[in-house]
Amino acid sequence: MNLILKSGHCKRSPAFYLERVINLRDEYLTQDRAPILEALTKMKAARLVPFDVPGHKRGRGNRELADFLGQACLDVDVNSMKPLDNLCHPVSVIRDAEILAAEAFGAAHSFFMIGGTTSAVQAMILSTCKPGDKIILPRNVHRSAINALILCGAVPVYVNPQVDERLGISLGMKVEEVIAAIKNNPDAKAVLINNPTYYGICSDIKTITEVAHAHGMKLLADEAHGTHFYFSDKLPPSAMSVGADMAAVSMHKSGGSLTQSSLLLTGKDINAGYVHQIINLTQSTSGSYLLMASLDISRRNLALRGSEIFDKVIELVEYARDEINFLGGWYAYGKELTDGGAVFDFDVTKLSIFTRAVGLAGVEVYDILRDEYDIQLEFGDIANVLAYVSVGDRVKDIERLVSALADIKRIYRKDPSRLMKVEYIDPIVDAAPKDAFYADKISLPLKETVGKTAAEFLMCYPPGIPILAPGERITREILDYIRYAKRKGCQITGPEDMTIKRLQVMTT
Repeated sequence: MNLILKSGHCKRSPAFYLERVINLRDEYLTQDRAPILEALTKMKAARLVPFDVPGHKRGRGNRELADFLGQACLDVDVNSMKPLDNLCHPVSVIRDAEILAAEAFGAAHSFFMIGGTTSAVQAMILSTCKPGDKIILPRNVHRSAINALILCGAVPVYVNPQVDERLGISLGMKVEEVIAAIKNNPDAKAVLINNPTYYGICSDIKTITEVAHAHGMKLLADEAHGTHFYFSDKLPPSAMSVGADMAAVSMHKSGGSLTQSSLLLTGKDINAGYVHQIINLTQSTSGSYLLMASLDISRRNLALRGSEIFDKVIELVEYARDEINFLGGWYAYGKELTDGGAVFDFDVTKLSIFTRAVGLAGVEVYDILRDEYDIQLEFGDIANVLAYVSVGDRVKDIERLVSALADIKRIYRKDPSRLMKVEYIDPIVDAAPKDAFYADKISLPLKETVGKTAAEFLMCYPPGIPILAPGERITREILDYIRYAKRKGCQITGPEDMTIKRLQVMTT
Protein backbone atom coordinates (compact mmCIF):
# COMPACT_ATOMS: atom_id res chain seq x y z
CA MET A 1 0.00 0.00 0.00
CA ASN A 2 2.88 2.37 0.78
CA LEU A 3 4.25 1.67 -2.68
CA ILE A 4 1.00 2.86 -4.24
CA LEU A 5 0.81 5.99 -2.08
CA LYS A 6 4.38 7.03 -2.80
CA SER A 7 3.73 6.69 -6.51
CA GLY A 8 0.59 8.79 -6.43
CA HIS A 9 1.89 11.49 -8.78
CA CYS A 10 2.96 9.04 -11.46
CA LYS A 11 0.87 8.74 -14.64
CA ARG A 12 0.84 4.93 -14.44
CA SER A 13 -2.51 3.37 -13.55
CA PRO A 14 -3.32 2.06 -10.05
CA ALA A 15 -3.55 -1.44 -11.55
CA PHE A 16 0.16 -1.24 -12.45
CA TYR A 17 1.13 -0.64 -8.85
CA LEU A 18 -1.30 -3.25 -7.54
CA GLU A 19 0.35 -5.78 -9.83
CA ARG A 20 3.77 -4.78 -8.45
CA VAL A 21 2.52 -5.28 -4.89
CA ILE A 22 1.15 -8.71 -5.85
CA ASN A 23 4.43 -9.68 -7.49
CA LEU A 24 6.39 -8.57 -4.44
CA ARG A 25 4.14 -10.77 -2.28
CA ASP A 26 4.74 -13.74 -4.57
CA GLU A 27 8.45 -13.64 -3.70
CA TYR A 28 7.63 -14.58 -0.11
CA LEU A 29 5.35 -17.50 -0.97
CA THR A 30 6.94 -20.84 -0.15
CA GLN A 31 5.35 -24.26 0.30
CA ASP A 32 5.72 -24.14 4.07
CA ARG A 33 3.22 -21.26 4.14
CA ALA A 34 -0.55 -21.59 4.56
CA PRO A 35 -1.91 -18.10 3.77
CA ILE A 36 -5.57 -18.76 4.58
CA LEU A 37 -4.71 -20.49 7.85
CA GLU A 38 -2.42 -17.60 8.78
CA ALA A 39 -5.13 -15.03 8.02
CA LEU A 40 -7.75 -16.92 10.05
CA THR A 41 -5.34 -17.23 12.98
CA LYS A 42 -4.71 -13.48 12.88
CA MET A 43 -8.44 -12.77 12.70
CA LYS A 44 -9.10 -14.92 15.78
CA ALA A 45 -6.42 -13.07 17.72
CA ALA A 46 -8.07 -9.73 16.86
CA ARG A 47 -11.24 -10.76 18.74
CA LEU A 48 -13.56 -9.02 16.28
CA VAL A 49 -17.15 -8.32 17.32
CA PRO A 50 -19.20 -9.99 14.54
CA PHE A 51 -22.02 -7.86 13.16
CA ASP A 52 -22.00 -9.95 9.97
CA VAL A 53 -23.06 -13.41 8.92
CA PRO A 54 -23.13 -16.31 9.73
CA GLY A 55 -25.80 -15.71 12.33
CA HIS A 56 -24.50 -18.18 14.89
CA LYS A 57 -21.91 -15.47 15.80
CA ARG A 58 -18.94 -17.74 16.44
CA GLY A 59 -21.26 -20.32 17.99
CA ARG A 60 -22.76 -18.11 20.69
CA GLY A 61 -26.17 -18.21 19.04
CA ASN A 62 -26.22 -21.98 18.65
CA ARG A 63 -24.59 -23.67 21.60
CA GLU A 64 -25.78 -27.14 20.58
CA LEU A 65 -23.97 -26.75 17.26
CA ALA A 66 -20.87 -25.40 19.00
CA ASP A 67 -20.85 -28.29 21.46
CA PHE A 68 -21.17 -30.79 18.63
CA LEU A 69 -18.61 -29.33 16.21
CA GLY A 70 -16.33 -27.66 18.74
CA GLN A 71 -15.70 -23.99 19.44
CA ALA A 72 -12.53 -23.95 17.34
CA CYS A 73 -14.56 -24.90 14.28
CA LEU A 74 -17.22 -22.23 14.70
CA ASP A 75 -14.64 -19.54 15.48
CA VAL A 76 -13.43 -19.76 11.88
CA ASP A 77 -16.79 -20.38 10.20
CA VAL A 78 -16.82 -16.80 8.98
CA ASN A 79 -17.84 -14.74 5.99
CA SER A 80 -15.58 -12.97 3.49
CA MET A 81 -13.95 -9.79 4.79
CA LYS A 82 -11.01 -7.79 3.49
CA PRO A 83 -8.34 -9.47 5.63
CA LEU A 84 -9.64 -12.89 4.53
CA ASP A 85 -10.09 -12.12 0.82
CA ASN A 86 -13.04 -13.27 -1.31
CA LEU A 87 -13.27 -16.54 -3.23
CA CYS A 88 -15.26 -14.88 -6.02
CA HIS A 89 -12.47 -12.36 -6.68
CA PRO A 90 -9.31 -13.41 -4.82
CA VAL A 91 -6.56 -10.79 -4.63
CA SER A 92 -4.73 -11.56 -1.36
CA VAL A 93 -4.65 -14.61 0.90
CA ILE A 94 -6.91 -16.88 -1.19
CA ARG A 95 -4.99 -15.87 -4.29
CA ASP A 96 -1.74 -16.69 -2.50
CA ALA A 97 -3.07 -20.09 -1.44
CA GLU A 98 -4.14 -20.83 -5.01
CA ILE A 99 -0.69 -19.84 -6.31
CA LEU A 100 0.94 -22.26 -3.88
CA ALA A 101 -1.48 -25.04 -4.88
CA ALA A 102 -0.74 -24.46 -8.56
CA GLU A 103 2.99 -24.68 -7.86
CA ALA A 104 2.60 -27.83 -5.74
CA PHE A 105 0.60 -29.57 -8.47
CA GLY A 106 2.64 -28.32 -11.42
CA ALA A 107 -0.21 -26.26 -12.88
CA ALA A 108 -0.28 -22.78 -14.36
CA HIS A 109 -3.25 -21.89 -12.17
CA SER A 110 -5.43 -23.47 -9.51
CA PHE A 111 -8.90 -22.70 -8.19
CA PHE A 112 -10.23 -23.61 -4.76
CA MET A 113 -13.55 -25.39 -5.27
CA ILE A 114 -16.02 -25.62 -2.39
CA GLY A 115 -18.65 -27.57 -4.34
CA GLY A 116 -16.56 -30.73 -4.51
CA THR A 117 -15.03 -32.22 -7.63
CA THR A 118 -18.51 -32.23 -9.16
CA SER A 119 -18.23 -28.45 -9.50
CA ALA A 120 -14.67 -28.74 -10.84
CA VAL A 121 -15.64 -31.29 -13.52
CA GLN A 122 -18.57 -29.12 -14.55
CA ALA A 123 -16.41 -25.99 -14.71
CA MET A 124 -13.95 -27.80 -17.00
CA ILE A 125 -16.67 -28.79 -19.44
CA LEU A 126 -18.66 -25.55 -19.25
CA SER A 127 -15.54 -23.49 -19.97
CA THR A 128 -14.63 -25.69 -22.95
CA CYS A 129 -17.94 -26.50 -24.63
CA LYS A 130 -20.86 -24.44 -25.88
CA PRO A 131 -24.31 -25.66 -27.03
CA GLY A 132 -23.95 -28.19 -29.82
CA ASP A 133 -20.19 -28.72 -29.34
CA LYS A 134 -18.96 -32.30 -29.22
CA ILE A 135 -16.84 -33.75 -26.44
CA ILE A 136 -15.20 -37.19 -26.54
CA LEU A 137 -15.37 -39.08 -23.26
CA PRO A 138 -15.66 -42.60 -21.83
CA ARG A 139 -19.18 -43.69 -20.91
CA ASN A 140 -18.02 -44.69 -17.41
CA VAL A 141 -17.74 -41.05 -16.35
CA HIS A 142 -19.13 -39.73 -13.10
CA ARG A 143 -22.62 -38.26 -13.35
CA SER A 144 -21.15 -34.77 -12.83
CA ALA A 145 -19.73 -34.87 -16.37
CA ILE A 146 -23.08 -35.77 -17.92
CA ASN A 147 -24.76 -33.15 -15.74
CA ALA A 148 -22.40 -30.62 -17.31
CA LEU A 149 -23.58 -31.68 -20.77
CA ILE A 150 -27.16 -31.01 -19.68
CA LEU A 151 -26.15 -27.56 -18.44
CA CYS A 152 -24.18 -26.46 -21.51
CA GLY A 153 -25.87 -28.45 -24.26
CA ALA A 154 -22.71 -30.19 -25.46
CA VAL A 155 -23.07 -33.49 -27.29
CA PRO A 156 -21.21 -36.56 -25.99
CA VAL A 157 -19.20 -38.82 -28.26
CA TYR A 158 -18.78 -41.91 -26.12
CA VAL A 159 -15.76 -44.19 -26.28
CA ASN A 160 -17.27 -47.27 -24.69
CA PRO A 161 -14.66 -48.72 -22.37
CA GLN A 162 -13.45 -52.27 -22.52
CA VAL A 163 -14.84 -54.59 -19.84
CA ASP A 164 -12.95 -57.12 -17.75
CA GLU A 165 -15.33 -60.05 -18.09
CA ARG A 166 -14.08 -61.76 -14.95
CA LEU A 167 -14.16 -58.74 -12.65
CA GLY A 168 -17.20 -57.20 -14.30
CA ILE A 169 -15.68 -53.71 -14.29
CA SER A 170 -15.18 -51.14 -17.03
CA LEU A 171 -11.59 -50.38 -17.94
CA GLY A 172 -9.85 -47.44 -19.57
CA MET A 173 -9.89 -46.01 -23.10
CA LYS A 174 -7.58 -47.53 -25.67
CA VAL A 175 -5.51 -44.98 -27.59
CA GLU A 176 -6.63 -46.39 -30.95
CA GLU A 177 -10.28 -46.01 -29.95
CA VAL A 178 -9.73 -42.39 -28.97
CA ILE A 179 -7.96 -41.79 -32.30
CA ALA A 180 -10.92 -43.34 -34.15
CA ALA A 181 -13.36 -41.12 -32.25
CA ILE A 182 -11.28 -38.04 -33.09
CA LYS A 183 -11.10 -38.94 -36.78
CA ASN A 184 -14.86 -39.49 -36.90
CA ASN A 185 -15.50 -36.26 -34.99
CA PRO A 186 -12.77 -33.80 -36.02
CA ASP A 187 -14.93 -30.88 -34.82
CA ALA A 188 -14.96 -32.09 -31.19
CA LYS A 189 -13.67 -29.51 -28.73
CA ALA A 190 -12.16 -31.78 -26.10
CA VAL A 191 -11.38 -35.26 -24.84
CA LEU A 192 -12.19 -36.09 -21.22
CA ILE A 193 -10.42 -38.93 -19.44
CA ASN A 194 -10.70 -40.61 -16.03
CA ASN A 195 -7.30 -40.67 -14.33
CA PRO A 196 -7.77 -43.16 -12.67
CA THR A 197 -11.18 -44.87 -12.52
CA TYR A 198 -12.68 -45.62 -9.13
CA TYR A 199 -11.12 -49.08 -9.34
CA GLY A 200 -7.60 -47.78 -10.09
CA ILE A 201 -7.55 -48.36 -13.87
CA CYS A 202 -5.52 -45.85 -15.89
CA SER A 203 -5.55 -45.10 -19.61
CA ASP A 204 -2.47 -43.89 -21.48
CA ILE A 205 -3.10 -40.28 -20.57
CA LYS A 206 0.20 -39.01 -22.00
CA THR A 207 -0.41 -40.36 -25.51
CA ILE A 208 -4.09 -39.41 -25.45
CA THR A 209 -3.14 -35.85 -24.46
CA GLU A 210 -0.66 -35.65 -27.34
CA VAL A 211 -3.24 -36.99 -29.81
CA ALA A 212 -5.91 -34.55 -28.60
CA HIS A 213 -3.53 -31.59 -28.90
CA ALA A 214 -2.37 -32.69 -32.35
CA HIS A 215 -6.00 -32.36 -33.48
CA GLY A 216 -6.62 -29.01 -31.78
CA MET A 217 -8.63 -30.45 -28.89
CA LYS A 218 -8.34 -29.81 -25.16
CA LEU A 219 -7.57 -32.64 -22.77
CA LEU A 220 -9.65 -32.61 -19.59
CA ALA A 221 -8.95 -35.02 -16.75
CA ASP A 222 -11.29 -36.17 -14.01
CA GLU A 223 -8.74 -36.88 -11.26
CA ALA A 224 -11.25 -37.26 -8.46
CA HIS A 225 -9.25 -40.31 -7.40
CA GLY A 226 -5.80 -39.17 -8.47
CA THR A 227 -4.59 -36.47 -6.04
CA HIS A 228 -1.73 -38.70 -4.93
CA PHE A 229 -0.37 -39.07 -8.49
CA TYR A 230 1.18 -35.61 -8.10
CA PHE A 231 3.36 -36.59 -5.16
CA SER A 232 4.91 -39.97 -5.97
CA ASP A 233 7.07 -41.29 -8.79
CA LYS A 234 5.83 -44.80 -7.91
CA LEU A 235 2.37 -44.04 -9.27
CA PRO A 236 0.90 -43.38 -12.74
CA PRO A 237 1.50 -39.92 -14.24
CA SER A 238 -0.71 -37.00 -13.27
CA ALA A 239 -2.64 -34.98 -15.81
CA MET A 240 -0.62 -31.79 -15.36
CA SER A 241 2.68 -33.66 -15.70
CA VAL A 242 1.76 -34.83 -19.22
CA GLY A 243 0.47 -31.46 -20.44
CA ALA A 244 -3.29 -31.82 -19.91
CA ASP A 245 -5.27 -28.59 -20.16
CA MET A 246 -7.41 -28.98 -17.05
CA ALA A 247 -7.79 -31.42 -14.18
CA ALA A 248 -10.41 -31.75 -11.45
CA VAL A 249 -8.75 -33.04 -8.28
CA SER A 250 -10.54 -34.34 -5.16
CA MET A 251 -8.29 -33.14 -2.39
CA HIS A 252 -10.82 -34.44 0.13
CA LYS A 253 -10.24 -38.03 -0.99
CA SER A 254 -6.59 -39.04 -0.93
CA GLY A 255 -5.40 -35.48 -0.20
CA GLY A 256 -6.82 -35.28 3.31
CA SER A 257 -8.88 -32.07 3.18
CA LEU A 258 -12.48 -31.73 4.33
CA THR A 259 -15.33 -33.33 2.38
CA GLN A 260 -16.55 -31.13 -0.52
CA SER A 261 -13.21 -29.34 -0.97
CA SER A 262 -11.41 -29.80 -4.29
CA LEU A 263 -9.08 -28.14 -6.78
CA LEU A 264 -9.46 -27.23 -10.42
CA LEU A 265 -6.05 -27.09 -12.12
CA THR A 266 -5.39 -25.43 -15.47
CA GLY A 267 -2.48 -25.54 -17.89
CA LYS A 268 -0.57 -22.71 -19.52
CA ASP A 269 -2.79 -22.45 -22.62
CA ILE A 270 -6.05 -22.00 -20.70
CA ASN A 271 -7.59 -18.58 -20.11
CA ALA A 272 -7.81 -18.74 -16.32
CA GLY A 273 -9.84 -15.53 -16.15
CA TYR A 274 -12.59 -17.04 -18.28
CA VAL A 275 -12.56 -20.28 -16.28
CA HIS A 276 -12.97 -18.19 -13.13
CA GLN A 277 -16.02 -16.50 -14.65
CA ILE A 278 -17.53 -19.90 -15.40
CA ILE A 279 -16.87 -21.07 -11.84
CA ASN A 280 -18.61 -17.98 -10.48
CA LEU A 281 -21.77 -18.82 -12.42
CA THR A 282 -22.57 -21.64 -10.01
CA GLN A 283 -20.18 -21.51 -7.04
CA SER A 284 -21.40 -20.00 -3.79
CA THR A 285 -20.58 -16.35 -3.11
CA SER A 286 -20.23 -17.35 0.56
CA GLY A 287 -17.13 -19.51 0.36
CA SER A 288 -16.61 -21.74 3.40
CA TYR A 289 -13.36 -20.87 5.17
CA LEU A 290 -13.44 -24.27 6.84
CA LEU A 291 -13.18 -25.89 3.40
CA MET A 292 -10.67 -23.39 2.04
CA ALA A 293 -8.44 -23.62 5.11
CA SER A 294 -8.51 -27.42 4.83
CA LEU A 295 -7.35 -27.15 1.21
CA ASP A 296 -4.58 -24.77 2.22
CA ILE A 297 -3.35 -26.93 5.10
CA SER A 298 -3.62 -30.17 3.14
CA ARG A 299 -1.73 -28.71 0.16
CA ARG A 300 1.09 -27.71 2.51
CA ASN A 301 1.13 -31.18 4.04
CA LEU A 302 1.36 -32.86 0.63
CA ALA A 303 3.93 -30.42 -0.73
CA LEU A 304 6.22 -30.99 2.25
CA ARG A 305 5.53 -34.66 3.03
CA GLY A 306 3.56 -36.10 0.10
CA SER A 307 6.19 -38.52 -1.12
CA GLU A 308 6.66 -39.98 2.35
CA ILE A 309 2.88 -40.12 2.91
CA PHE A 310 2.11 -42.04 -0.24
CA ASP A 311 5.08 -44.38 0.16
CA LYS A 312 3.40 -45.45 3.38
CA VAL A 313 0.01 -45.85 1.68
CA ILE A 314 1.52 -47.97 -1.11
CA GLU A 315 3.22 -50.16 1.46
CA LEU A 316 -0.01 -50.62 3.44
CA VAL A 317 -2.05 -51.54 0.37
CA GLU A 318 0.57 -53.99 -0.94
CA TYR A 319 0.57 -55.67 2.46
CA ALA A 320 -3.25 -55.80 2.45
CA ARG A 321 -3.33 -57.14 -1.11
CA ASP A 322 -0.93 -59.96 -0.26
CA GLU A 323 -2.81 -60.91 2.90
CA ILE A 324 -6.24 -60.89 1.24
CA ASN A 325 -5.08 -62.94 -1.74
CA PHE A 326 -3.48 -65.44 0.64
CA LEU A 327 -6.96 -66.12 2.09
CA GLY A 328 -8.18 -67.54 -1.24
CA GLY A 329 -11.55 -66.82 -2.76
CA TRP A 330 -11.14 -63.06 -2.59
CA TYR A 331 -9.05 -61.36 -5.27
CA ALA A 332 -7.39 -58.03 -4.51
CA TYR A 333 -6.16 -57.03 -7.94
CA GLY A 334 -3.24 -54.84 -8.89
CA LYS A 335 -0.52 -54.23 -11.47
CA GLU A 336 -0.94 -57.69 -12.98
CA LEU A 337 -4.02 -56.34 -14.83
CA THR A 338 -1.94 -53.97 -16.96
CA ASP A 339 -1.88 -54.83 -20.65
CA GLY A 340 -0.60 -51.66 -22.34
CA GLY A 341 -4.08 -50.98 -23.72
CA ALA A 342 -7.37 -50.59 -21.83
CA VAL A 343 -5.40 -51.09 -18.60
CA PHE A 344 -2.36 -49.04 -19.46
CA ASP A 345 -1.43 -48.60 -15.80
CA PHE A 346 -2.83 -49.29 -12.35
CA ASP A 347 -3.01 -47.19 -9.20
CA VAL A 348 -1.49 -49.47 -6.57
CA THR A 349 -2.98 -47.42 -3.72
CA LYS A 350 -6.43 -48.74 -4.67
CA LEU A 351 -7.49 -51.75 -2.63
CA SER A 352 -10.14 -53.09 -5.02
CA ILE A 353 -11.38 -56.57 -4.11
CA PHE A 354 -13.30 -58.98 -6.34
CA THR A 355 -15.96 -60.77 -4.29
CA ARG A 356 -18.01 -62.88 -6.69
CA ALA A 357 -15.81 -65.99 -6.40
CA VAL A 358 -16.91 -66.19 -2.75
CA GLY A 359 -20.52 -66.23 -3.92
CA LEU A 360 -21.26 -62.74 -2.61
CA ALA A 361 -22.02 -59.51 -4.43
CA GLY A 362 -19.73 -56.67 -3.51
CA VAL A 363 -22.58 -54.71 -1.97
CA GLU A 364 -23.41 -57.70 0.26
CA VAL A 365 -19.83 -57.78 1.55
CA TYR A 366 -19.99 -54.01 2.00
CA ASP A 367 -23.12 -54.33 4.16
CA ILE A 368 -21.82 -57.28 6.19
CA LEU A 369 -18.56 -55.52 6.99
CA ARG A 370 -20.41 -52.44 8.21
CA ASP A 371 -23.25 -54.15 10.09
CA GLU A 372 -21.38 -57.12 11.58
CA TYR A 373 -17.76 -55.96 11.86
CA ASP A 374 -18.00 -52.15 12.18
CA ILE A 375 -15.85 -51.66 9.07
CA GLN A 376 -16.99 -49.01 6.60
CA LEU A 377 -15.73 -49.47 3.04
CA GLU A 378 -15.88 -46.86 0.28
CA PHE A 379 -18.37 -48.77 -1.83
CA GLY A 380 -19.61 -52.14 -3.01
CA ASP A 381 -21.00 -52.90 -6.44
CA ILE A 382 -22.25 -56.09 -8.09
CA ALA A 383 -18.94 -57.95 -7.86
CA ASN A 384 -16.37 -55.77 -6.08
CA VAL A 385 -15.67 -53.67 -3.02
CA LEU A 386 -13.22 -50.82 -2.59
CA ALA A 387 -11.39 -50.15 0.66
CA TYR A 388 -10.01 -46.62 0.47
CA VAL A 389 -6.63 -46.58 2.18
CA SER A 390 -4.94 -43.29 3.09
CA VAL A 391 -2.28 -41.88 5.35
CA GLY A 392 -4.78 -42.08 8.21
CA ASP A 393 -4.84 -45.88 8.16
CA ARG A 394 -2.72 -48.20 10.28
CA VAL A 395 -1.43 -51.75 9.97
CA LYS A 396 -3.86 -52.89 12.66
CA ASP A 397 -6.76 -51.48 10.59
CA ILE A 398 -5.61 -53.55 7.61
CA GLU A 399 -5.30 -56.65 9.78
CA ARG A 400 -8.83 -56.12 11.12
CA LEU A 401 -10.16 -55.94 7.55
CA VAL A 402 -8.28 -59.10 6.52
CA SER A 403 -9.53 -60.95 9.58
CA ALA A 404 -13.12 -59.90 8.85
CA LEU A 405 -12.85 -61.07 5.24
CA ALA A 406 -11.56 -64.44 6.41
CA ASP A 407 -14.53 -64.69 8.76
CA ILE A 408 -17.06 -63.68 6.09
CA LYS A 409 -15.68 -66.24 3.66
CA ARG A 410 -16.08 -68.97 6.30
CA ILE A 411 -19.58 -67.97 7.42
CA TYR A 412 -21.30 -66.55 4.35
CA ARG A 413 -19.70 -68.25 1.35
CA LYS A 414 -22.18 -69.31 -1.37
CA ASP A 415 -22.28 -70.83 -4.85
CA PRO A 416 -21.22 -68.01 -7.22
CA SER A 417 -22.80 -69.49 -10.33
CA ARG A 418 -26.07 -67.55 -9.98
CA LEU A 419 -24.50 -64.12 -9.50
CA MET A 420 -24.69 -61.49 -12.24
CA LYS A 421 -21.38 -60.96 -13.99
CA VAL A 422 -21.41 -57.69 -15.93
CA GLU A 423 -21.09 -54.33 -14.17
CA TYR A 424 -21.05 -52.17 -17.32
CA ILE A 425 -23.62 -52.20 -20.14
CA ASP A 426 -22.92 -50.38 -23.42
CA PRO A 427 -25.55 -47.66 -23.87
CA ILE A 428 -27.69 -47.00 -26.92
CA VAL A 429 -27.85 -43.21 -27.25
CA ASP A 430 -31.07 -41.89 -28.77
CA ALA A 431 -30.78 -38.20 -27.82
CA ALA A 432 -28.37 -35.67 -26.34
CA PRO A 433 -28.54 -35.49 -22.51
CA LYS A 434 -29.83 -31.91 -22.51
CA ASP A 435 -32.55 -32.62 -25.08
CA ALA A 436 -33.75 -35.66 -23.14
CA PHE A 437 -33.61 -34.02 -19.73
CA TYR A 438 -35.70 -31.02 -20.80
CA ALA A 439 -38.01 -32.93 -23.16
CA ASP A 440 -41.69 -33.62 -22.58
CA LYS A 441 -41.73 -36.73 -20.45
CA ILE A 442 -43.98 -39.23 -18.74
CA SER A 443 -43.50 -41.45 -15.69
CA LEU A 444 -43.95 -45.18 -16.33
CA PRO A 445 -43.56 -48.32 -14.21
CA LEU A 446 -40.14 -49.90 -14.79
CA LYS A 447 -41.53 -52.90 -16.67
CA GLU A 448 -43.25 -50.61 -19.20
CA THR A 449 -40.14 -48.62 -20.10
CA VAL A 450 -38.39 -51.17 -22.36
CA GLY A 451 -37.54 -49.54 -25.67
CA LYS A 452 -38.25 -46.04 -24.33
CA THR A 453 -35.66 -43.26 -23.99
CA ALA A 454 -34.68 -42.28 -20.44
CA ALA A 455 -35.26 -38.66 -19.44
CA GLU A 456 -33.49 -38.92 -16.07
CA PHE A 457 -30.50 -40.55 -14.39
CA LEU A 458 -30.32 -43.87 -12.61
CA MET A 459 -27.16 -45.06 -10.89
CA CYS A 460 -25.71 -46.91 -7.93
CA TYR A 461 -24.00 -44.47 -5.59
CA PRO A 462 -21.15 -44.70 -4.99
CA PRO A 463 -19.45 -44.80 -7.49
CA GLY A 464 -22.00 -42.57 -9.23
CA ILE A 465 -21.46 -43.84 -12.79
CA PRO A 466 -24.91 -43.81 -14.44
CA ILE A 467 -26.53 -47.10 -15.36
CA LEU A 468 -28.87 -44.90 -17.38
CA ALA A 469 -28.35 -41.28 -18.41
CA PRO A 470 -30.89 -38.97 -20.07
CA GLY A 471 -31.11 -39.77 -23.77
CA GLU A 472 -30.22 -43.47 -23.47
CA ARG A 473 -32.49 -46.34 -24.50
CA ILE A 474 -33.89 -48.57 -21.78
CA THR A 475 -33.34 -52.25 -22.53
CA ARG A 476 -34.35 -55.50 -20.80
CA GLU A 477 -30.70 -56.03 -19.88
CA ILE A 478 -30.62 -52.68 -18.09
CA LEU A 479 -33.87 -53.38 -16.25
CA ASP A 480 -32.56 -56.81 -15.19
CA TYR A 481 -29.47 -55.10 -13.84
CA ILE A 482 -31.55 -52.53 -11.94
CA ARG A 483 -33.73 -55.23 -10.35
CA TYR A 484 -30.66 -57.27 -9.43
CA ALA A 485 -28.92 -54.24 -7.92
CA LYS A 486 -32.02 -53.42 -5.86
CA ARG A 487 -32.30 -57.01 -4.66
CA LYS A 488 -28.66 -57.06 -3.57
CA GLY A 489 -29.04 -53.79 -1.65
CA CYS A 490 -27.27 -51.27 -3.88
CA GLN A 491 -28.04 -47.64 -3.04
CA ILE A 492 -29.76 -46.56 -6.26
CA THR A 493 -30.18 -42.84 -6.84
CA GLY A 494 -31.21 -40.44 -9.57
CA PRO A 495 -34.88 -40.91 -10.49
CA GLU A 496 -37.64 -38.55 -9.42
CA ASP A 497 -39.39 -41.58 -7.92
CA MET A 498 -37.38 -42.30 -4.79
CA THR A 499 -38.77 -45.84 -4.58
CA ILE A 500 -37.19 -46.68 -7.97
CA LYS A 501 -40.43 -48.23 -9.18
CA ARG A 502 -40.99 -45.77 -12.01
CA LEU A 503 -38.82 -43.94 -14.56
CA GLN A 504 -39.29 -40.73 -16.49
CA VAL A 505 -39.10 -41.34 -20.25
CA MET A 506 -39.34 -39.10 -23.29
CA THR A 507 -42.78 -38.94 -24.87
CA THR A 508 -41.42 -38.59 -28.41
